Amino acid sequence: MLKIAFHPSYQHPLKENHRFPMEKYDLISKQLLLEGICEQENFFEPDIKDSTEKYIRMAHTDAYINAMYAVELDRKAVRKIGFPLSEALVKRERLITNGTVQATKYALQIGVGMNIAGGTHHAFTGHGEGFCMINDQATAAYYLLEETDIEQILIVDLDVHQGNGTAEIFQNDPRVFTFSMHGKSNYPFKKEESDLDIPLENDCDDATYLSILKETLPRLIEDVKPDFIFYLSGVDILKTDKLGKLGCTIYGCKARDEFVLNLIKTHQLPVEISMGGGYSKDIKDIINAHTNTYRLVQDIFF
Repeated sequence: MLKIAFHPSYQHPLKENHRFPMEKYDLISKQLLLEGICEQENFFEPDIKDSTEKYIRMAHTDAYINAMYAVELDRKAVRKIGFPLSEALVKRERLITNGTVQATKYALQIGVGMNIAGGTHHAFTGHGEGFCMINDQATAAYYLLEETDIEQILIVDLDVHQGNGTAEIFQNDPRVFTFSMHGKSNYPFKKEESDLDIPLENDCDDATYLSILKETLPRLIEDVKPDFIFYLSGVDILKTDKLGKLGCTIYGCKARDEFVLNLIKTHQLPVEISMGGGYSKDIKDIINAHTNTYRLVQDIFF
């Protein structure tokens, strides 16, 4: 049975008209139940476990984590993150991270695990930015490398924004191969160097996007030979996205997920999937695109 991390705290209160669509987390879970894609037993609530701390602190410096936990990040650091800092927000970030670690454990057992939040790929070793505070997939990668027989990890980041924090965290660790396919002229405007970066031109359409992905990912899996894959399935590649500059349709976004998931299944590789970004003006577009990912996982893996 598919297991999905979700906690009510994922939907953190923000001021009205904040550009981050925090309500999407609750709406995704409700849509999955409404459509019968999932049942209540598919969901699990992460908690804050001391056992996860070790891996958080492998991905991040003690100085940064200690200041965050004490709610003592300076004003500039908080502004970079983009959320007002509070104890409740810090708790949320820790819950999301543990949700990804737990989903990773489920992936080892049943082939796939998912987190309704996560994909916090702009969190660097020593700071957060771009709505990201703790890098959930980096933390889970360190869990795998420390506690299991997994030796090689591939991170497939298809959010519209480059996974700059993830690239920086693993820049000197050959055990984790970072692949980011993202908008060339979009945030972050100063890019880091992933193991493989594919920058896309503005208004890149479905056919172009899928052609590049299909040329790249199968060869990458053959070359890297991963034992585990993390997939960041951001839906901000949509043409309707306010913070993206690509031209993909909801059908193209679904075709992307279908290709990636079928390829992973064919190679019989375990995968953890975090949702990443989505900022379309109409919340329905965000929910529909994310819901497609879950529908495909159910069809392909179960």
